[in-house]
Amino acid sequence: MISLQDVNDARERISDIAHITPILQSEQLSKLCGNQLFLKAEHLQKTGSFKIRGASNKVIHEIENGAKYVTAASSGNHGQAVAYVANKYGVPATIVVPEDVSKCKVNAIQAYNGKVEMCGTTSAERLPRAQEIADQENGVFIPPYDDPFIMAGQGTVGLEILDQVEHIDAIIVPIGGGGLLSGILTAIKETNPKIKVIGVEPELANDTYLSMQNKKITAIEAAPTIADGLRTNQPGDLTFPVLTKYLDDLVLVSEDEIRQAFSFIMERTKQLIEPSSATTVAAALFNKVNIRDKNIVTVISGGNVDLDKVQQLIVSITE
Repeated sequence: MISLQDVNDARERISDIAHITPILQSEQLSKLCGNQLFLKAEHLQKTGSFKIRGASNKVIHEIENGAKYVTAASSGNHGQAVAYVANKYGVPATIVVPEDVSKCKVNAIQAYNGKVEMCGTTSAERLPRAQEIADQENGVFIPPYDDPFIMAGQGTVGLEILDQVEHIDAIIVPIGGGGLLSGILTAIKETNPKIKVIGVEPELANDTYLSMQNKKITAIEAAPTIADGLRTNQPGDLTFPVLTKYLDDLVLVSEDEIRQAFSFIMERTKQLIEPSSATTVAAALFNKVNIRDKNIVTVISGGNVDLDKVQQLIVSITE
């Protein structure tokens, strides 16, 4: 398992690349949630998501150890981040993405001089392909979540939250493969174990929920959720033990609840966030966490959304 020291080391390593993102608030949202709600705005992060943190930590480490070529498998955000860091250091990168990847994410990868290859629709299809390309080109595969350097890099979100918000009662984190959640869990629980950390998944992508219920890693079929950043088939071999050790609770949100949260954030705060990010707001908004009159931080993990798909995500808000 990673340690708090690993997260602190990552913070130092990535300090010249990753932004310290702000904490946003909405009085209306807090009132509706029955809690004081804080939004950790990783959608305002460089490359538009938290993924730059883990990617920077891992890619810089590999380049320091002689890497001349990198690959990644990604639904988009991790790929953008790897391409950005690789380009900054003058190292070629190939990113394997799903066939239904968001157009804006492909455009961003290419803008950072990353080569894009499309492969299937699931992480189980694109992960082996990215590894295969790395092997063929004598390069290094940069995992999206199941890697100590990735996990530690994502954990820097937790360190920043501790610096920015006083008297935190709970933090809600979206779950894909578990890299972000395992990193934040390590940072929070090894600093202040009294703070609750709650994971949230879409009902249609509940692989971690099932894995926790079954007490073993459990895979699911391709997930059709609108939260495309959370469409993993199963939690990671390295991330899952951290979740089983530290996670306080794990809740599920429906597709309609995700749309409602997405629409609320856009209408009332004027922020464009990804449906994956909206899961944490949905968990608070629809009281899935069963907490009242407390200070809750929701991690807004990214903001890379195709503009031509925004209309499909907007619904009328019910209060």
